[in-house]
Amino acid sequence: MTVGILTISDKGAAGERVDESGKLIREMILPLGAKIVKYAIVPDEREEISRRLIDMADKLRCDLILTTGGTGLGPRDVTPEATKDVIDREIPGFGETMRAESLKFTPFGLLSRATAGTRNNSLIINLPGSPKAVRECLSAILPAVPHGVGLLKGEDKECGQKR
Repeated sequence: MTVGILTISDKGAAGERVDESGKLIREMILPLGAKIVKYAIVPDEREEISRRLIDMADKLRCDLILTTGGTGLGPRDVTPEATKDVIDREIPGFGETMRAESLKFTPFGLLSRATAGTRNNSLIINLPGSPKAVRECLSAILPAVPHGVGLLKGEDKECGQKR
């Protein structure tokens, strides 16, 4: 499974903050046999986020693209909009599951606007920005990710069995 990781952070892009969330994503997905083919940090700019997602999906053909950051209610939080600009099909279950999991830890979990979808054969999932929330949310959805990627690649049948 080839993976792209995109951290969305004004401070991270400016070199003013260490990207702990991107590092944690890497640590959590490598045991799945994932190969990281692209990692980048970009500011909270809708067009830049969309451009990077398109590049990872269309040019690099990443099986999975995970973003972190920009999913809240702040005026610069535009990751869900940038993602919706480029996906072909939305997959609401990922966002729903992450919000439900977050609510176990904080009532503020319902404020997340994280989304997910597909672009061609790439699965794109928005994760929150904090390492704590990344760990909680990615742990909740990770069991479904390999099967989702397998379906997109035509390697899994609908029932979860290999072709």
